[in-house]
Amino acid sequence: LPRMPGCLLKPNTVLLSHRLGALFTLSALFVFFVMFYWRTGQDAEGQLYSFSTQSRHEQVLPSLPPPAAHGPPPSPGDVLFVETSERMNPSYLFVCSVESAARTHPGTRVVVLMKGLANGNASLPNHWGFSLLSCFPNVEVRPLDLRELFSGTPLAKWYLQAQQRWEPYFLPVLSDACRIAIMWKFGGIYLDTDFIVLKNLKNLTNALGMQSQDVLNGAFLSFKPKHKFMELCIQDFVDNYKGWIWAHQGPHLLTRVFKKWCSISNIQNAMSCKGVSALPQEAFYPICWEDWHKLFEAISSSELHRLLNNTYAVHVWNKLSHGTRLEITSQALLSQLYSQFCPATSLKMKNDS
Repeated sequence: LPRMPGCLLKPNTVLLSHRLGALFTLSALFVFFVMFYWRTGQDAEGQLYSFSTQSRHEQVLPSLPPPAAHGPPPSPGDVLFVETSERMNPSYLFVCSVESAARTHPGTRVVVLMKGLANGNASLPNHWGFSLLSCFPNVEVRPLDLRELFSGTPLAKWYLQAQQRWEPYFLPVLSDACRIAIMWKFGGIYLDTDFIVLKNLKNLTNALGMQSQDVLNGAFLSFKPKHKFMELCIQDFVDNYKGWIWAHQGPHLLTRVFKKWCSISNIQNAMSCKGVSALPQEAFYPICWEDWHKLFEAISSSELHRLLNNTYAVHVWNKLSHGTRLEITSQALLSQLYSQFCPATSLKMKNDS
């Protein structure tokens, strides 16, 4: 895994006046070299920053710069996360998802799109999660403007109408709409914020994963921009809209469209047709949703290796598992994933507990 950036403050440039006496000059140089030696020694140690106290935390972790309201849009190849609620206090799992993606994609921009930033907020709140993620030079936190995202697609009219009525699953459905719109407009790699990424995903293109036999899931998507498959997904979203039925606009939509795309009635494991791949369940959903409790059960290192040998990322099923307490120092499967793939978040959890 790539090492965490040092996140040490850059030393200030020292300007020496020619009018100062020799004694003052030598004193200033001595202080400068002492500080330089100390900072270099810290870098050489390569240690993760400490979360022992809030003051130390603030010294080592610089504030994340305010997001630009109209910066460069996502580009093909970016790793993308989306927060469609107004929440601006990311959870441990949220931060772990982004950290693990940043570590496994050190040369790739990891973009976190947050709806809470699109309502005139000039800067991010003072939250440990944003400070931690600011240590990764490839992570960007940006506003999610839904009207702009949906503009020019059939989803624009749907979104306008949906805001005028009550729907039981509006936030999950809105998330379903966002991901297919992002994939169609910009392309790249989309991930839900309850994934822990184990491997680089850049070799996966025009692909999605099977969550179970004959059912696809959109928690992971990787597509080139303006792909016809995503265009069909957007059209199906509007034409067959039933937002009051759980998963109808998400996994069931992707499954419907893929079957039409391939002219099949059943999806075979690890199949591909017309340039779109349905990856096997073990690639992203090695723990099926019915067995989510296994994430909190102890597992040996050898068993963990066998389980995840062919896995790119582990979906944690946060909707089901979020109320379960995790002992971060245990041998639970999820605890081991935190420790190995988002060690900074794991360290924060250990200190908080």
